[in-house]
Amino acid sequence: MNCIPLEKYDPKTFEDEIYSKWLEHNVFSPDNSLFGKFSMVAPPPNVTGVLHMGHALNFILQDVLVRYKRMKKNSTLWLFGTDHAGIATQAVFERHLKSIGKSKDDFEREEFVREIFKLKNKHRGVIVDQIKKLGASYDHSRERFTLDENLCKAVSKVFKDLYSKGLIYRGEYLVNLDPGSGSVVSDEEIEYKEVDGKLYFIRYFIDSSSFIEIATTRPETMFGDTAIAVNPNDERYKSLVGKEVTIPLTTKKIKVIADFYVDSAFGTGALKVTPAHDPNDFEISKRHNIPKVNILTQDGKLNKNVPLQYQGLKMKDARFKIEIELMEKGFLKDVKKHKQQVGHCYRSGEVIEPYLSTQWFVKMKPLADKALKALENGELRFYPKKWENTYKYWLSNIRDWCISRQLVWGHRIPAWYNIDTSELVISDTDPSLDEKNMGKRFVQDPDVLDTWFSSWLWPFSSLGWPDITVDFKNYYPTDALITAYDIIFFWVARMVMAGLEFTGQIPFKDVYITPLLRDKHGKKMSKSLGNGIDPLDIINEYGSDSLRFTLSFLSVQGQDLNIDTKDFMFGAKFANKVFNASKFILLNLKNREILNDLKFNDIDKWLLTSLNSTILGVESSFTNYKYNEASKFIYEFFWNDFCDWYIEISKIDLNSRNVNIQNMAISKLLFFLKKALLILHPFIPFVTEKIYSEFSEKGDILALNEYPSFDIANNFQEEFESFKAFKTFIVSVRTLRSEFNISPSIKIDVALKFDADFKYERYFNSNECIARKMINFRNLFYNKNYDGMIGVAVAGFEIYADIKSLIDKAKELRRLEKQLEKYKMLRISASKKLENENFLMNAPKEIVESEKLKLVEFSSLIDKINSYILNLKNL
Repeated sequence: MNCIPLEKYDPKTFEDEIYSKWLEHNVFSPDNSLFGKFSMVAPPPNVTGVLHMGHALNFILQDVLVRYKRMKKNSTLWLFGTDHAGIATQAVFERHLKSIGKSKDDFEREEFVREIFKLKNKHRGVIVDQIKKLGASYDHSRERFTLDENLCKAVSKVFKDLYSKGLIYRGEYLVNLDPGSGSVVSDEEIEYKEVDGKLYFIRYFIDSSSFIEIATTRPETMFGDTAIAVNPNDERYKSLVGKEVTIPLTTKKIKVIADFYVDSAFGTGALKVTPAHDPNDFEISKRHNIPKVNILTQDGKLNKNVPLQYQGLKMKDARFKIEIELMEKGFLKDVKKHKQQVGHCYRSGEVIEPYLSTQWFVKMKPLADKALKALENGELRFYPKKWENTYKYWLSNIRDWCISRQLVWGHRIPAWYNIDTSELVISDTDPSLDEKNMGKRFVQDPDVLDTWFSSWLWPFSSLGWPDITVDFKNYYPTDALITAYDIIFFWVARMVMAGLEFTGQIPFKDVYITPLLRDKHGKKMSKSLGNGIDPLDIINEYGSDSLRFTLSFLSVQGQDLNIDTKDFMFGAKFANKVFNASKFILLNLKNREILNDLKFNDIDKWLLTSLNSTILGVESSFTNYKYNEASKFIYEFFWNDFCDWYIEISKIDLNSRNVNIQNMAISKLLFFLKKALLILHPFIPFVTEKIYSEFSEKGDILALNEYPSFDIANNFQEEFESFKAFKTFIVSVRTLRSEFNISPSIKIDVALKFDADFKYERYFNSNECIARKMINFRNLFYNKNYDGMIGVAVAGFEIYADIKSLIDKAKELRRLEKQLEKYKMLRISASKKLENENFLMNAPKEIVESEKLKLVEFSSLIDKINSYILNLKNL
């Protein structure tokens, strides 16, 4: 068999070609002929978004699992799509309009939507092409968009069903206004940031000689004040309750009221009540039946309810101007620096303004109760388990969901109002088209639904629901969800609620929460900090497999992932190792006959057992979503067992003068290479597929081959333990050479002294040729001639090497004594930590285990060094 593999590992030359090959052969489509099934939906990225490292981590971990499940011969559906992302996408389009001197006011609604669809089609290709670069094996034929016709149908049905059940209602409430988009946002879309602000002490005059002083961080909202509140137990103000004060800079009078909400110790103990712009004041207004005055426009500017000179100003600009006028006219007593937590829209970054408005809401408690029970009953599982607490917290403290948004882009609310009577009709189409409404005139609600209102239906709407399609029957509920911690409530909890309410089933069984990405300094990666790493830059430099393997290997369940650009060299080195080891084997195929009837010797049986153990470890790791452990299993098998040991030992037979021995050796190497490529494929699919294509039959796709399974017939425990002891011998001699700086090229005499009950002496004898190649000895003595040699004891035997003529005894003793003191100090430090109750109780479990391992390691090193010192002194 002859094969001409690539010269060097250069992923740029084949990754795109391999992905096209997978698409050409429909690798990513489910095979309905298979009995087992696995399905998963991907969190849909914003259609106008670009790939960041968080996306990369999420999609890579999804793809690793999906490829594994597919190779385990499950009919596998991984469904991907993009989100219309109402606020974000409309903002991108409006910025584009502004750049060409236009605005949304230049378009009719339908035309505006059509133009955004054009933008969507352009941007969709960008994010999709980037995700393909990761190797994502989602079914392209089933790609969805949250504004697809069928998904719109699902959204409309859900709205109408919830409305008919009394779970959707419309009312005037205080909501969160994002001035950047001119739309309201939900409580969960707010990020609180500490900012440097001011506390203003302002006088509200009762008459020309008396006043009540209030403290506020927002003087610009005083034009919306409808009362001054004091605590009824506050003796300072009891006599003022019921009196009127005048709002500064106006002639408007408001009353002083008493309410237990007021904290007498904060500020002056008197609180300005602005019900239309503060949630706590809103509650006070309901208790005292006082009016609510909205002073804002929908784009966050002061409206006609404020003095003329302030109308049209943004809140920040108005605050500055009001402060000056208050000071000039004697209303401002003092201003102090004051740090405060201010809500910002997580999408636009704008300061959120509490805003009184009529909006649509969903009653969430009845839905949340069912979702909580699903977790309590064990139907839903989180990995790691700690995130169950976040899920429980949100659902236990849930508030009604404001679902209306003042946007054009999105799912239009299916509500119509009679122009003449204000009658409300819930309908997908104009009610006037119905015969019973002939002559009536209706106008549709101008708002659209919150983006999450379509996203919460994603696991079943993307499969065809409300129609009971073949995909819905075959793949719902899905098996798992892989997502980030910050959308546990936004998305995960809401999907569970929707799944239970509309399908009667939870939408997925397992929820794996990906690690939080941090930079090398431990800071959370974010756009605002500019400390992110572009995954495409990593792919361009090292290849997609390098990115994939590094992130998988470092993804420890329940721990944050600190990453730096140079860390991806780890994945690059591993992919390169796989390539070069495979290249060595393929080059040795020249003029060789590949045998089908393989005769396995003791070394082969050791590797078969190691492979078996690796397969079992990978399976257990995937069951528990422990990507780092699965990665470590395959890494150690390939790099250590296959490359460092098996390939090196095979070179003895490859260099034999006997052609039959050569053919058997290369045939077994090819056999194990294929097994290795199969277990590696989910993690590094591009390079493994490329290598496999170099020796497989045309049309044979590695990604569609079956993943190896544990086989009890390939468990050779005696041979495994024999070789394990043999490896210990070889490693010990190599370590001794290294510690005493003796070159591997220098031949030395070696002796072995076996314990009386040692079982593998015959094994050592029969494999002496391997030991000779691996440690380059002159003579190997068994149970004799070890006097005058330096040795080390291991389980079952002692290993000695004659190096006295190759070292400076006095110098080595000084070096060893210094090392001994170092490790004694380290052992003391580790012991003290493990004796400290506070450390054991408060330190993470992984850190405690690490200290325990250090203690064992230091003790072992101390014993070995003591043995060396004793041996040297006796030479």
